[in-house]
Amino acid sequence: MTATTTHPLTLEEFLKLPETQPASEYINGEIIQKPMPKGKHSRLQLKLCNSINEVTESKKIAYAFPELRCSFANRSIVPDIAVFSWSRILFDADGEAPNDFLLCPDWTIEILSPEQSSNRVTGNIVFCLEHGCQLGWLIDPKDRSILSFQPSQQPNLLQGSDRLPVLPEIDLIVTVNQLFGWLRMSD
Repeated sequence: MTATTTHPLTLEEFLKLPETQPASEYINGEIIQKPMPKGKHSRLQLKLCNSINEVTESKKIAYAFPELRCSFANRSIVPDIAVFSWSRILFDADGEAPNDFLLCPDWTIEILSPEQSSNRVTGNIVFCLEHGCQLGWLIDPKDRSILSFQPSQQPNLLQGSDRLPVLPEIDLIVTVNQLFGWLRMSD
C-alpha cells in the first residue's frame, strides 16, 4: 500500500472523491491505495466468497461481499471480503443491497499481498474488532497460514489441518489446508 496524498482530508471529503482502481482506503486522515490483486489473491477471494454465500444466502443468514467499501468510525476501508449478517444489511425499498455500507462488517477477511504491509492490514482488522466486528482473518498465501482475530482475545495462528473459525450462525467447515488447496487448479 502506498500513500497518495500529503494533506489530510475529512472522511466526508474522501467519500466524494472518484473511486480508484485498485481501491483506496481512508485511514487516520490519509488516503492509502491497496495493491492490485494478483492471481492467488483473486482465486482465494472468489472461492471463499462463493463458499460462504453458498451456505448463507438462500437461508438469509449472511452475505460475503468482495472488495466492499465499509465506512464507519471516521475510517473507510475495503476489506478483501466483508461478511455481514443478513439482519444488518440495510436493504433499500426494492429489497436490494445498498450502495453505501456505513457500518463495520461482522467478519472481515484480508488476503495479504506480497507488497502489502502486514501491520497496516492487521491494523484494519483490529480497528474493525474495536467497532463491533466479531471475526477477522489475515490470510498469508506465502507461508500458507491464517491469523484469526476475535474480540478481546489474542490472535490465533492457524496452519495445516487447523479448522478455521467462522461466525456461529454460519455452517461452514474449512481447514487451512482446504482453503489453500483452492489455489491448485490443474493436476
